Amino acid sequence: MLFVKMHGLGNDFVFLDLFAKRDSSDSDSTHYSELARKLCQRQFGVGGDGLVLVLPSAKADARMRIFNPDGSEPEMCGNAIRCFARYVYDQGYVKKNPLKVETLAGILELELTLEGDKVTGVRVDMGEPILKPELIPVLAQKEPVVGATLQVNGKEYVYTAVSMGNPHCVLFVEDYAALDFERLGPAIEKHPLFPRKTNVEFIMVNNRNELTMKVWERGAGPTLACGTGACASVVAAVLNGQTERQVTVHLPGGDLFIEWGQDNRVYMTGPASYVFKGLAYEDFLKQ
Repeated sequence: MLFVKMHGLGNDFVFLDLFAKRDSSDSDSTHYSELARKLCQRQFGVGGDGLVLVLPSAKADARMRIFNPDGSEPEMCGNAIRCFARYVYDQGYVKKNPLKVETLAGILELELTLEGDKVTGVRVDMGEPILKPELIPVLAQKEPVVGATLQVNGKEYVYTAVSMGNPHCVLFVEDYAALDFERLGPAIEKHPLFPRKTNVEFIMVNNRNELTMKVWERGAGPTLACGTGACASVVAAVLNGQTERQVTVHLPGGDLFIEWGQDNRVYMTGPASYVFKGLAYEDFLKQ
């Protein structure tokens, strides 16, 4: 089985190209869920933060599905969709700019930055942030869910909840050195307040136009970058009066530029990079 490895700011993915099948049904989620668990394993597999399927679409220019290392299927991934856009453009499947990609979170529009015919960056229209608690979803009474509290191991934490097609719990911190990241991340991810679990962002406000972010991703754990998380963090920061609406977000893997426009839509700009292509042996896949 042939695959391509790509990353967006160190958030890395194994791509399987099913576009030529011209069949967008690919209903065997159990198969791809198990495949993700095998391929994303860093010691015994290829290694990655997710498995991405490149598919044709009856509704858009192409369709993206993604599976986490634990086999779960999230609605969307901001770093993966930038890589996806570059891949389908470079393969000649879609030679439009902008192009539209179907995801479980809906159809998103992406604009490529080109130097000649080379993709050097991707700007994604991530859509409007979802602030209704029942749609995030989060079991909270207030709307928007800003300055709400949750209990973890007997300690109270203040959070803001946002969905960018997938759920996010954003917490402001002052010092990462004092943060028990490895314990707090998974505890909030699986907190009963979030019926479908949640991504967790810990953000420090550098100034009105800069944030620093660490993320614990739902189904993946700590990653070097999270595009939807960066978008949710900027929305949360604006709602809390901490930043302007155009913000550079510093992540362990690099920077993303996020804009929450006056049209209420969130735009994310960042890179998409190739790593290598390879062949997964059938003996490995049958294990």
